[in-house]
Amino acid sequence: LTVTAGQLRERGNALFQAGDHGAALAAYTRALSLCQAEPERAVLHRNRAACYLKLEDYAKAEADASKAIEADGRDMKALFRRSQALQKLGRLDQAVSDLQRCVSLEPKNKAFQEALRALGSSMHEKMKTMSCTDSKVEQMFQILLDPQEKDVDKKQKAAQNLIVLAREEAGAEKIFQSDGVRLLTQLLDTAKADLMLAALRTLVGLCSGHRSRVGYTRAQLSLGSSRLSAVLGVEHEQVSLAACNLLHVMFDSLKEGMQKDFRGKEDAVVLDSSKEQKVLIKDLLELLSLEGASAHGRDNALNLLIKVVPRKSPKDINNSMSLWVIDQGLKKILEVGSTVCGAPGSLPVTENSRMSASVLLSKLYDDLKCDAERENFHHLCEDYVRSWFEGQELAGKLRAIQTVSCLLQGPSEAGNRVLELEGIMDSILSLCASVREAHQLVAVEALIHAADKAKRASFITANGVSLLKEIYKHSERDSIRIRALVGLCKLGSAGGTDFSMKQFAEGSTMKLAKQCRKWLCNEAIDAGTRRWAVEGLAYLTFDADVKEEFVEDKAAMQAMFQLTKSEDRSVLYAVASTLVNCTNSYNHEEPDPQMLELAKYAKQHIPEQHPKDKPDFVKRRVRKLLTAGVVSALACVVKSENPALTNSCRELISRVFLALVAEAEDRGGVVAQGGGKALIPLSLEGTEVGQTKAAQALAKITITSNPEMAFPGERIYEVVRPLVSLLHLQRSGLENFEGLMALTNLAGISERLRQKILKERAVPMIEGYMFEEHELIRLAATECMCNMAMSKEVQELFLDEGSDRLKLMVLYSGEEDEKLRRAASGTLAMLTALHPPVCKRIPQVTVHWLEILQALLLSPSAELQHRGAVVVMNMMAAAREVAEQLIASEMLEILSVLAKDKDKPRVAQAAQESLERAVAYGLIEPSPRQQ
Repeated sequence: LTVTAGQLRERGNALFQAGDHGAALAAYTRALSLCQAEPERAVLHRNRAACYLKLEDYAKAEADASKAIEADGRDMKALFRRSQALQKLGRLDQAVSDLQRCVSLEPKNKAFQEALRALGSSMHEKMKTMSCTDSKVEQMFQILLDPQEKDVDKKQKAAQNLIVLAREEAGAEKIFQSDGVRLLTQLLDTAKADLMLAALRTLVGLCSGHRSRVGYTRAQLSLGSSRLSAVLGVEHEQVSLAACNLLHVMFDSLKEGMQKDFRGKEDAVVLDSSKEQKVLIKDLLELLSLEGASAHGRDNALNLLIKVVPRKSPKDINNSMSLWVIDQGLKKILEVGSTVCGAPGSLPVTENSRMSASVLLSKLYDDLKCDAERENFHHLCEDYVRSWFEGQELAGKLRAIQTVSCLLQGPSEAGNRVLELEGIMDSILSLCASVREAHQLVAVEALIHAADKAKRASFITANGVSLLKEIYKHSERDSIRIRALVGLCKLGSAGGTDFSMKQFAEGSTMKLAKQCRKWLCNEAIDAGTRRWAVEGLAYLTFDADVKEEFVEDKAAMQAMFQLTKSEDRSVLYAVASTLVNCTNSYNHEEPDPQMLELAKYAKQHIPEQHPKDKPDFVKRRVRKLLTAGVVSALACVVKSENPALTNSCRELISRVFLALVAEAEDRGGVVAQGGGKALIPLSLEGTEVGQTKAAQALAKITITSNPEMAFPGERIYEVVRPLVSLLHLQRSGLENFEGLMALTNLAGISERLRQKILKERAVPMIEGYMFEEHELIRLAATECMCNMAMSKEVQELFLDEGSDRLKLMVLYSGEEDEKLRRAASGTLAMLTALHPPVCKRIPQVTVHWLEILQALLLSPSAELQHRGAVVVMNMMAAAREVAEQLIASEMLEILSVLAKDKDKPRVAQAAQESLERAVAYGLIEPSPRQQ
């Protein structure tokens, strides 16, 4: 029968009275989806508000009560519930207003009068506290701004109190109302690091989630004249980072303002959030080319632009901010990317600045949607390079070549375009032979980046290979030789993993790799130079002989892991690439035998696998890396916030982790060294392939480890979303299977985890896989549903009109596959015990229900017998008419035999209880023993 909204409301009322507020909420919500009439909807919203109050979700309680009041402004229950919610949300003035309305509508109601009196008392206390807070705020500012105050401890305590006070909304509002922004600005002007830090951290509290205060703060800080960006550009690293954090909070608050419908005080100030954001971004762009700004301040500005400018998702059609930044600031970003360290008049930069500029350029380019937008980007880049190259001295040509390198590392299409400009390649080749080391470094690096892809390598091969060999053999500087070697490595790896495609003479690759390892381990060479040795290995490790030698060299592995912690984070991609090669975790498809035959017939080239790339060799290499501490190194990399950790880099790390957990016995060690924790952010951010690989690694850990030990505390709930992502149809069968297995383990742990799985909308996907042709996937889905059936919401689904869920579970209980029967009959046993209405429905879903239950009871498996006996026992207890149907069949005889089976006490007990229930119904006579 179809359930009506009215029936669902009655069911919700009964559940609420029984104290099951979660189930009542679900019933009211379902009723709302069926109900169209406004008066009935208002009652349901009012009832839902009561549920939310009990469940302590006060924001939703207030929202639902408001909807009821919109329909009927005299609804006293809704007004009273909204006042309760508002009181919990700290909005006492609005709560009083609602209660006063209740009292005016029903003056003699003592409950309303008492609540109003109590709330008035609360407001009095709050006002008292607030007036006390006013004087405290004034005192704190007096202490901090008094130049005569010499007590350092007193100043530190005042600064800390101010920061703590700003974290609470009431405290933040008090500081703001006490002319706090102007006073905090005075602290910034003191140029004392401790006072500046206190001011910036207090401003973070004021601006968090409050766009009107952000607008006022931005105006007071006079961002137009670069006050805050000047603070961002100071030499003191902590102050610069705190300013960066404040700007990030301001961006987030403005972005929320563009998405949220604010109520209350926020409505009083209408801000154009997009305009405010542009003011902040313009200031950051100005900082990039500001000569007085510090190197780390410039890096912080780049990192912030990377986070706040490009779209988070291609589904968002608006890329106007990226287009605006390209028009206003592309040349300023290229100023950083083109900086030649040590050159007269060059901007102060760090080892990471150019990489950060490349990442930002790449993100901006990826955010473009059409050819016209990309063409504009190319023209701006080409104009910038020409401005340095044409009619300039040698210094200008060096800036132009450095720009080419920056673009090749970022948006490589733009890099290729400028590389083809007249005279650029000739200048690179001629400068490679320069007598000045700085000039030679710029040219050789550009040549290396140009040789990064096989399709470009052919163009470089004709011009640069012989030159690189000459530099490598004859240069007296290690910094130059190591870069020349990397260029040769890149060109030498054009064949990838194809054993038959060798670029160099036999043994040359091994010699190059040996030299790379030697440089890598030489601590006398600076980290910035040694990272080029890893770049070389990232290409040479396509060769399995090189992989084998590398994992045997413990010193080289340790040196590589140590480099990931150095200031120059641009090494991360090279480290990840080397590890992907060593673990063979790159994409490799098995060729179709028929296609191979055709290729041989057509005399086409057939890729060959190196003998040392077979599974046994790969497994041994993985073990060596695990022993060397690869998990700890990668976990540290993931934890660090750095632009060098690009989405491509994340994907490579995810691939490595998946290879590291391939063997069940290694998974405990991976978790112990922080691998489980590192995989969660990898599974939620990055490329789709990277997220999937990380999610699959999480699934493997969850399947074979105790999830509560592998992901302690709240972390276990973060694992659910990645695992659910493995159930999507575009994932492979193995990924589906492992996702289901892992979710089965989680669903068996607690109701809170099952609720999280439900919230991620996994149940329809789990159900879909119950129809899968592959027997293991079908089984895993059924086992997962068995554990999910412990939740009331899932139990209700089995009674939905027009649903075949229950029918499928009954039919699966009669399948030949014993494991599938066990999972399905276990689900039935649980459903019939926890949700008795299911018992009445079973006889209606299929004519074969009786013979399936009898087959379970007659099974040679004691486990299946017990599950069948429990189902029958629950059905007997549920309703007399169901018991009649069971007893009228051969079931009576089967139960009588099973009740006497002393070898299977659990089965006998369930059978005996079924017979006793039949006696109680008067369906059978009691046996002499029962009498």
